[in-house]
Amino acid sequence: MSTKPKPFLLPFERPIADIEKKIAEVRDLAKETGMDFSEQILELEKKYEQVVKDLYAQLTPIQRLSVARHPNRPTFLDHVFNITDKWVELHGDRAGYDDPAIVTGIGSIDGISFMFIGHQKGRNTKENIHRNFAMPTPHGYRKALRMMKHADHHGFPIISFIDTPGAYAAKQSEEKGQGEAIAHNLRSMFGLKVPIVTVVIGEGGSGGALAIGCCNKMLMLENSVYYVASPEACAAILYKSAKAAPKAAEKLRITAQELEKFKITDEVIPVDMHRNLLGVHIWTRSRLQNK
Repeated sequence: MSTKPKPFLLPFERPIADIEKKIAEVRDLAKETGMDFSEQILELEKKYEQVVKDLYAQLTPIQRLSVARHPNRPTFLDHVFNITDKWVELHGDRAGYDDPAIVTGIGSIDGISFMFIGHQKGRNTKENIHRNFAMPTPHGYRKALRMMKHADHHGFPIISFIDTPGAYAAKQSEEKGQGEAIAHNLRSMFGLKVPIVTVVIGEGGSGGALAIGCCNKMLMLENSVYYVASPEACAAILYKSAKAAPKAAEKLRITAQELEKFKITDEVIPVDMHRNLLGVHIWTRSRLQNK
């Protein structure tokens, strides 16, 4: 982005913000007085690192959900631009539509071409409206399927990035075949010959996520989630109140750590995601060699 995103503080991050404020105050004081406060700043920075480590090590499921939904969290295109050497976006479902909630394109990593498919959230309100908050219509899933078939024909491995609260649940979506489009994708992905790697980078909502997530190997970022229904929706149905969302989140087992225990996801990628995502192509290359 040309401008930095506005700071956004989650409720449980208050202790981190307080230490950041103290560090900034000491640095300002050092500039004003010309005195050496390097030892105090170093001590505060060590305390900051420890607080962050301890805080994020014991997050509850509902807190991890809030991290996964953080408005400043890297989007699909942020990851693509960081891990590819070249990138060309491809548009359209060949039926006159191009859903911006799903982005597709060909990118290369170390000279190997991949087909990238992912949900794209906006970085601000204007972008979110344009991207429909990463909630695809049937046209988006048909675009994704067209690119999958294209990749299968040319032998490009597929890497899909999931980050959606779910498919767009509107009357017009149902009228245009939302369920059929998702089901068609599921059936087709099982029959593709090229390897598919799926990475959950934020939240994976139900069939809206699964429609580009049938894969040979699924990875999840440490603070991502995957669910059949959002904790808020589950709480409203089971407990008759959305206020019970924290309880529902715990019962649903939505976190990457829980899903790894149940062997639903193959691997949890630590917070140092850029370095780890660069390794995705190594696994894909080995799959190609084994075929």
